[in-house]
Amino acid sequence: MKLAASPLLLMVLLAAAGQNQAQLGRSLLDLSSILPALSRPANSSRIFHAVMFDAGSTGTRIHVYTFIQGDSGKRGRPVFEVSSAYACLTVPRVSEPLPVLDNEMFHSVKPGLSAYADAPEVAGHTVRMLLKVAKKTVPHVDWKRTPLVLRATAGLRLLPAERAQALLDQIQLVFDESPFFVPDDGVSIMNGTDEGILAWVSLNFLTGHLKAQSKKTVGILDLGGGSTQITFLPTVRKTIEDAPAADFVARLDFLNTTFELYSHSYLGSGIMAARLSTLGALTTDESEWRVFQSSCLPGKFRDEWSFGGLVYRVSGEPGGPAGYKPCYQEVLKAVKGIIHQPYQLESSGVFYAFSYYYDRAVDAGLIDGLTGGTVQVRDFRKRAKEVCSDMIKNPPASPFLCMDLTYITCLLKDGFGFKESAALQVRLRPTAIKCRHGLDKKQFLLSVLYHRTGQTLASSS
Repeated sequence: MKLAASPLLLMVLLAAAGQNQAQLGRSLLDLSSILPALSRPANSSRIFHAVMFDAGSTGTRIHVYTFIQGDSGKRGRPVFEVSSAYACLTVPRVSEPLPVLDNEMFHSVKPGLSAYADAPEVAGHTVRMLLKVAKKTVPHVDWKRTPLVLRATAGLRLLPAERAQALLDQIQLVFDESPFFVPDDGVSIMNGTDEGILAWVSLNFLTGHLKAQSKKTVGILDLGGGSTQITFLPTVRKTIEDAPAADFVARLDFLNTTFELYSHSYLGSGIMAARLSTLGALTTDESEWRVFQSSCLPGKFRDEWSFGGLVYRVSGEPGGPAGYKPCYQEVLKAVKGIIHQPYQLESSGVFYAFSYYYDRAVDAGLIDGLTGGTVQVRDFRKRAKEVCSDMIKNPPASPFLCMDLTYITCLLKDGFGFKESAALQVRLRPTAIKCRHGLDKKQFLLSVLYHRTGQTLASSS
């Protein structure tokens, strides 16, 4: 995913939830303890730092945050109680003054770490080079007390466990060699469902919906390279009852109100992984010599495309069918029977869509690249038809634009079940949304992140 230049504290918030399923099944934890303490210097300086790596499926990004400890203000440390299928947020208790974000240094490189599955040492070199950004940003005197964390997402979740672990081990070696403070579990893969749940919490706080007895909330759609998430608060009980499995349901207890969410992450349904499925390359061993053709690509197009550490030869279908209709039938196999349609989704209120929804809406000219905007499902369909039809005579700048727009249309309509009139609020990230509370959005996110308490993990019933 592309990341905005503005502070992306949500990525840190999501990274803080990087618990595996075994941990989720037995944990009673303070969410702030998952991220290492943003420890203040021994000399009581009010300035301190944290380094966060976001290892996505299409790129690796480093965020170097500089904080200023506040002298006064709201206090509290939100606590999440987690069981195998539920995550519960309880009312914050009194703690220490919240810090304020003073600055963020950001840098990114492509491809993602999963591209180096056969050469983990190259992944380590990539991270080592990015660490130079942290060394230049954080004063030398603060290195030893500045926490360093990496959270990987769908790119590594798609890899076989042993290959993903080899990458993590190499990154751990690089971190251990660094002068920064590396906590236990500082390098790990983030659980996909946690992405949706925690993004929903942040989004609804920022839009003013996360409050006692609130019945009107907003849903979230996130489309990455390797996975896609949907999280919302149903308005009818049957939506929860019709969920195909227990891991489609999450419960948050907040301000004496229980929010029972429909939430699921579909690994392998991100926009890049969907390209593989559309091309018929997802489960084949012929990628080294076969040319994968698609009616979603310009007829005369022929090139190499890489994802997940593999290189694929792809092309259009010269003289064959091309355009929106045959393309739709191709992408449908990446959606039908895979994506569950929630019961009465339309009645669940406004939905915000992020990441590749935003990127492709910008590429298609549907929204402003700086502010985002409102896009109806039919707008994606109409633009997909135009791009797919026009690519025969005038190939687009991106040969995959027809396929990507068609997949988004299919995912929203035949996957999740949105009507064509459904209007989505399309933004790059939730942190781009103006906070409607008096409390600054940075302070809200930091209140979740700041101060590990050392609370002991215990079983939850």
